[in-house]
Order: sequence, then C-alpha cells, then structure tokens
Amino acid sequence: MHIELTEMLRCPEPHGEAFLVMSTGQMLGRMVRSGILGCPICRREFPIVKGIVNFSGTGKGERGKVDDEGATIPLSPFPFPAVDPQTLQALLGLSGPGGYVVLVGAATRHAVGLAGLMGGIHFIGIDAPADVEELPVLSLLVCPGMIPLRQTVARGVVVGSDRLGPDWLAEARRVVLPGRRVVIEGEDVPVPIGLTRLAAGDGLVVGERR
Repeated sequence: MHIELTEMLRCPEPHGEAFLVMSTGQMLGRMVRSGILGCPICRREFPIVKGIVNFSGTGKGERGKVDDEGATIPLSPFPFPAVDPQTLQALLGLSGPGGYVVLVGAATRHAVGLAGLMGGIHFIGIDAPADVEELPVLSLLVCPGMIPLRQTVARGVVVGSDRLGPDWLAEARRVVLPGRRVVIEGEDVPVPIGLTRLAAGDGLVVGERR
C-alpha cells in the first residue's frame, strides 16, 4: 500500500470518519509491505501483509486477520469483460496526473493498462482477484461490502462485473468526487441516487456524480 494513501482510508465500522493511525513494519520505497492500521474511534486494528491491507476482521475492537499466503479473495467466477484501457480512460474523462482512481473487484485487472495511459495517477484495488498483485501504481485493499475510503476522494471509479450490487454502486458514488465519473461493467444496471446516467452500451454504464 502506498503510504500516502493512509490519509484517504477510513474504518469500515458505521461511525464517523477519522484518520487511521499506521504503525509501519517493512517498507519498500513509498510502499508499506507490512504493518498495522488502527482506528482511533473503535480501536479496531487492520493488518498489512505483503502490501495488502485487510479490513475483513470481524468484531468491534478485534484485530483483522489475514493469511500470509495472500489477502485477496478467490478468483471471480464472472468473465473478465473485453473492454480496452483506452475506452475506460475516455469514459472516465480524466486528463492530467494526480489523485486516485478506484477499481472494484474484477475491474482491478485494468490497473496496468490504465496506468500506462494515465501516468501520475495512483490506483486503488478493492477486493481484487487472487491473481492481481500489488504494484507501485496499485494499492490493494480487502474489505467485504464497502470501499474503506473517506467520502469524495476519488477522481474516478470502475466497478467490476462481480460487484454490481446496490451497496457497491452506492459506495462508488460515495467515494467519487463531485463532477467525476463511475464506470460500471454491466449494461442493465440502475445507477444509484446521486449519479446522473451519461451513457450505456457495449456492456458498460457511465454515471457522473452530481
């Protein structure tokens, strides 16, 4: 996980947002390879193992657990959509470096292609398939059911075909900046309240936050 991402994270517990506190272990450049993130409100702790932050521990005040052999979820049973990075870049409507783009579920596999077109942007993968690895341009987070980021911090969000439930779409809307876009890999998906539907076709829906 890129160390500067720390200030964008939030605890998944249903309480007010607060900056998480990090205790670092191993560092590789600006990437945190091991350590612990702690919530100052509910006192939950979340481990960082092999660069992956795991928010899936259960119970208030308990430490999250992660297997040293990997923190990502199993491979998705959904087919990976045949959408090219150039199309995604155009649909996201981004130009210029800086900021974060969130990739949810199977969409995390787009990180390498998008990074080649969008230099200077850091990508955040949520619940990535098990074959996706952390990169200098990609931080990986595991968190069932939500995006553990503070609200309105992302320049864009791509929601994978394996995360099309209403809760995930509402989370995408919550974290994206006003005027920025959410691309959904599923054509017949209603956009959540707060997103204006801009286009649909070729298995994709594009919404813009009001």
